[in-house]
Amino acid sequence: MPEQDAESRDILEELFAVIESRKEELPEDSYTTTLFTHEKGENYVLEKLGEEATELILAAKDDDREEIAYESADIVYHLLVLLSMKEMDLDDLLAELESRR
Repeated sequence: MPEQDAESRDILEELFAVIESRKEELPEDSYTTTLFTHEKGENYVLEKLGEEATELILAAKDDDREEIAYESADIVYHLLVLLSMKEMDLDDLLAELESRR
């Protein structure tokens, strides 16, 4: 695996580990905690994913590369939260991506 690929995986693994930690510890000052404890439950995260997807589409239509990167990161983050909610992990996602090569 090229060095950049390994670093990218490390970043995703670190982010997922933080999400899992926040799910377990539920610190009060954490946005991630809000996602796991919101009264709407899972639907709140699904709504956030939809919102971020819409924002990404708008950024792409505007050809705003900075905003595309920003909204893409938001989608990845909320997707990882959803995976955690469903008791899945990064390996589940990566295995599916690998199977599509």
